Amino acid sequence: MARWNPFPFAGDFAFDASSVRKHWERLHASDLEPLPKDTALLEGWALFHNGEFQKATETGLMLGGAGLTLANKATCIYATYLELKEKEKLDLYITAGARAKAQADATPTNPNAWHWQAYALGRYSQGISVAKALAQGLGSKVKDALEKVIELNPKHSDAHVALGAFHAEVIDKVGPLIGGMTYGAKKEAGLSLFKQALVLNPNSPIAMIEYANGLVMLEGDSRMSEATALYQKAAAMDAFDAMERLEVELAREELAD
Repeated sequence: MARWNPFPFAGDFAFDASSVRKHWERLHASDLEPLPKDTALLEGWALFHNGEFQKATETGLMLGGAGLTLANKATCIYATYLELKEKEKLDLYITAGARAKAQADATPTNPNAWHWQAYALGRYSQGISVAKALAQGLGSKVKDALEKVIELNPKHSDAHVALGAFHAEVIDKVGPLIGGMTYGAKKEAGLSLFKQALVLNPNSPIAMIEYANGLVMLEGDSRMSEATALYQKAAAMDAFDAMERLEVELAREELAD
């Protein structure tokens, strides 16, 4: 595995297995991953929450089983926020998506196996263009996987965010008529999913960011002030771990632009 780019705020977080266990509910409020009993896996999650995404991925792959969720999440978050080369980014999404699909095939009642499959496919779709991804049939795979997550765990905030983003991006790219008839995308459904995500996890910066983006895509500039307020709220948050720090920094960068 080639050397990944480092987390730019190294040292800001100092989780270990014990503190991850103590703060598990807060750290995993968005994905509701079950608390591991295996100390080695908790140590792997500590690497993730500290921003050591490559080591976290390697640990998850070495442990297998539930460790695959760690590996897939670490890979996807690294690719989204820290990988600068587009080809490498897309390759990471393909790799994580394939692993998550195999995990979902082996453990079909595991919500996060479905979620990271959908996340990887969704980000890959954004990378090659949503229109091209829809033409390749990736949209239905993303939608079906996210609906499966919510069926398995109705309180999964991240899945609500991602499914809301699906509705918003499809409508933004192909319009409400084709989006609804061909891909099942509905403005009302998208807005409802974003709102529910923030009910389930009010402290999620990425839920605020994606809701803001969705408001503008679905309802235009008339909602810009609300979208800006959501970005400002995300940017003002005190990040609890490395992933949240990257999300908060994204909000700050967007506001600065």
